[in-house]
Amino acid sequence: MGSSMSKGGWRAAAVIAAALVGSVVLPVGPATAVHGGVPGDFNGDGYRDAVLPAPGANVAGKEAAGAVVVLYGSSSGLATARRKTLTQNTTGIPGTAEAYDRFGAATATEDLNRDGYADLVISAPYEDTGKGTDSGTVTVVWGSRSGLTSGTGLPSPAGDPRHFGVDLAAMSGGAGTKTRVLVGGLDGSVLFTGSFSRSGTFGSATLNQDTPSLASVALGDLNGDTTPDRVLVTVRGSGLSGGEIYTNPAYGYAFQQGNGLISATGDLNGDGYADLVAGDPDEPEVAGADGMLGGRVLVWYGSASGIASDAKPVQITQNTSGVPGGSEKGDAFGGALAVADVNRDKLADIVVGAPYETVGSTQRAGAVTVIPGRASGALGTGSYGFTQDTSGVPGASETDDFFGTTVSAGDIDKNGKPELFVGAAGENNSTGAEFVLPGGSTRPTGAGSKVITGPSIGLTQQHGTLLGGNGLLWVI
Repeated sequence: MGSSMSKGGWRAAAVIAAALVGSVVLPVGPATAVHGGVPGDFNGDGYRDAVLPAPGANVAGKEAAGAVVVLYGSSSGLATARRKTLTQNTTGIPGTAEAYDRFGAATATEDLNRDGYADLVISAPYEDTGKGTDSGTVTVVWGSRSGLTSGTGLPSPAGDPRHFGVDLAAMSGGAGTKTRVLVGGLDGSVLFTGSFSRSGTFGSATLNQDTPSLASVALGDLNGDTTPDRVLVTVRGSGLSGGEIYTNPAYGYAFQQGNGLISATGDLNGDGYADLVAGDPDEPEVAGADGMLGGRVLVWYGSASGIASDAKPVQITQNTSGVPGGSEKGDAFGGALAVADVNRDKLADIVVGAPYETVGSTQRAGAVTVIPGRASGALGTGSYGFTQDTSGVPGASETDDFFGTTVSAGDIDKNGKPELFVGAAGENNSTGAEFVLPGGSTRPTGAGSKVITGPSIGLTQQHGTLLGGNGLLWVI
């Protein structure tokens, strides 16, 4: 069953009482889980474990205190009984669950201390601290043979941080400073570098407030030097369909061509350099000059010199040859984004959510499109899609389901076939749902798909859980 929240309602919640910093509008809506939770092997048993953020979950009577539920993988896949629920009331986790902290607003997965166990980074951007109201916190929950047990904080060096942890990224290209965590906030970003330890120590924390008002952050080795490069995406700016995009090689300079609201990285063409992908789900402010009808995805290819600020991106829409569907006003194609090799050809693929896609006559039901990476030829060829009407996918497309709110991928049964994870924040009165599509013989398939709902993992409230995360619904 879909929710009753309309697209206009989400947007209004984001802009009522907005503030202006430079030319960028700051949203005040519930910024939650921009990217989908990336699976990781937190207990070292060889199976990746699913990460299900629920930033709207009530905890001990505290509304929207937030939770993250981890389902441990196995040879038989996921079982809701094999789970760990993390809140700020969990023993070993810093802080205390309080109303509207939204713990789980963003997550990132990486083996930060390089001990063989993946670690989980979790933000609570509405946490009140000694630095102010809604200053935000970020916690690393450390993996171990027993799974996720204890956590330590990554404190912002800013004197007055604002919504620290709106988005997170983590990546390791090697020991020491090549292991990094990037935290976005409304006042800027903080880059944490290793070495990291379970006791909470890290190498350094660098504050950048030259680029504030962030909607999304990412890390990727865009120039092949094994050091993760930063990608910063702001909230939408004046006269733009999306926000400005900044990268390390031309740090301090936004791309002159292209914009968006969410980013991800991965090697799409197999040349050894990570490529940058941005989702720009907005309608164009000026037809033909900015954005595209129904939304778009932009791709910049990495190289030995990174990506130049004046590089022209490849543009993909639902009208691109080979991409299913068609570009229609309000689809929000590019409203969710992940980059991962889901067809096992050693090339990263682009997974795109269009949470406002009309399916048949059902408005805002949502859809997901997979665009395979290619060593040569045009991106778009061989693309395929999923909705809740796809054979094998549980349920049916309903108004305001927002299937494709978030997307991610990972092999949770160690069969070499990555599963595709799709969040639908509007399912069941916005309690949300996470769909798990198994890896088929050559690519993910609807056959054998499962759906995880709040009640099935112990989250029993009747509305607003936002299982799987709220993605970019706070601004689109």
